[in-house]
Amino acid sequence: MPTSHWLEQQEVRLSALRRELRQRYDPFGLIGIWQRAQAAWLAHPKELALAVTRLQYDLLTLNSHGLARLLGQPDTDVFPQNPEDQRFSEPVWSESPYWDYLKESYLMSTRWIQDMLYESPGLTDKERRMAAFWLRQWLNAVAPTNFLLTNPTALAKARESQGASLLQGLQNFAADMQTGDVRMTDRSPFKVGENLATTPGAVVFQNHLLEVIHYSPTTPQVHAMPLVLVSPWINKYYILDLTPAKSLVRYLVAQGFNVFITSWKNPTPEMADITFDDYIVDGIDKIVEVARSVGKSEKVGALGYCIGGTLLSIYMAWCNRRDPDKVPVAHWTLMTTLVDFGKPGDIEVFIDEDGLDFIDRKMEDKGFLSGQEMASSFRMLRPNSLIWNYWVKSYLLGETPPAMDVLYWNTDLTRMPRAMHRYYLREFYLNNRVVEADSLVLAGHPIDLGQISQPLFIVAAEEDHITPWRETYKITQLIKGPAQFTLSTSGHILGMINPPVDPPKRSYWQADAKPTPLPEDWFGKTTKTPGSWWPSWIEWLRPRCGEMISPLPAANRAYPKLSDAPGTYVFEI
Repeated sequence: MPTSHWLEQQEVRLSALRRELRQRYDPFGLIGIWQRAQAAWLAHPKELALAVTRLQYDLLTLNSHGLARLLGQPDTDVFPQNPEDQRFSEPVWSESPYWDYLKESYLMSTRWIQDMLYESPGLTDKERRMAAFWLRQWLNAVAPTNFLLTNPTALAKARESQGASLLQGLQNFAADMQTGDVRMTDRSPFKVGENLATTPGAVVFQNHLLEVIHYSPTTPQVHAMPLVLVSPWINKYYILDLTPAKSLVRYLVAQGFNVFITSWKNPTPEMADITFDDYIVDGIDKIVEVARSVGKSEKVGALGYCIGGTLLSIYMAWCNRRDPDKVPVAHWTLMTTLVDFGKPGDIEVFIDEDGLDFIDRKMEDKGFLSGQEMASSFRMLRPNSLIWNYWVKSYLLGETPPAMDVLYWNTDLTRMPRAMHRYYLREFYLNNRVVEADSLVLAGHPIDLGQISQPLFIVAAEEDHITPWRETYKITQLIKGPAQFTLSTSGHILGMINPPVDPPKRSYWQADAKPTPLPEDWFGKTTKTPGSWWPSWIEWLRPRCGEMISPLPAANRAYPKLSDAPGTYVFEI
């Protein structure tokens, strides 16, 4: 064998070994980023000296502040915390000079370390954001509030309870170790079908991917055009049918709409090769067919939530390309939906070749990505509120997590089939091909959002960190048809599960999105309206959902009743 060929083979083997080691021990390439940052600082000694001088000044400021507090001067934060940061909200962190000094030391250190990272020469913007994300994970983890001996509230409660709080905290910790997660809620009061997902209805279709639930009417007449709800399969469908007071489904039925919903099957290893095409053909196209048949209507209205909205958007483009004269959806609604993944928010830290290869390895043997792994990733996007808050309350203070219906649903985990999820992450998030006309061919047809002419109502949430509202706005400019955009206060879930209440808990902004290409310009022409956006959506739906007719039977010969709602797929774990 020629020496050059042998050397090439060895280089290939070494490259594969290096990749294997990196995937195993540094899947997101952080070591390389830190090394480049360190080398860059060493190559810029003047800038490094200025940074060290700034640290020395901060230390002098900190110690002067601490001495002043010991001498009885009132508290004035020299390193103010973020107003949204509630970790040091207990009065003792300000009233006691000792605990105040510890708090200020932590805040000073974290600010300086993060500033050093952001100012590192030679890093790309994405490398800075990725490194900053993982740095924040560590800085949040080592906060003094997370440890018994540096948490004055936990120490005080331990003394007052004569150690009972610590014993209860140990019991909570032991219970959580059995599940491998920090509990967010007390799950015991909730049961699907009894106090969650209770709107009456019938399962009228089932295949390997979904059950279709048709809800029973509660009004003397209903709109002639059925309304199809496409729920996200990253969680179970009943976020749209939570408790009776928070159920969007129940609200729609009470307003006289004929409602159908997707209840997706929780994927098993045998479903590893299910593709995004399957979700189009055997999922959304099937529920539209069922609703048209049972509802005796040529067309339906449709709503998609989160990834269900992404699927609905692609389905609309698919139908308009398949036969633009026979699109079965007359109008559509999106809630917190991305189609342009160029700036997907904090989740981008997981989206590069190394990160996706890491996820591929997780899915390879099992045939799916587990719900636990997905939940952990999303909780890391807001670690203080979604991880360490519960750590402190449950383990250090010995408190039982509160019973909350939304958190129960959030912990009722589902899986993602390997083939579909791999395609979704690479072609949507990494390559951002949904917005490129005809770049994707799904279920036999090129996808072009610009072919969609049906009117759109879209809702986003002001504080959404999963689907940032300015990014969700972009679809209004990509489609051909008219679009009305609504921005709700609150976040990804509570901004959507937003029933009308008196007095109003939330507010919204609403206006036509065309011809206004920039979300900031759209926002500038709106006014804030107190209350829920649900009633304004109903006003938009009514003239588009047809005349009022007597309710039709729940099922028909083609799609007979199989069981009562909430069906069987929702119970699969």
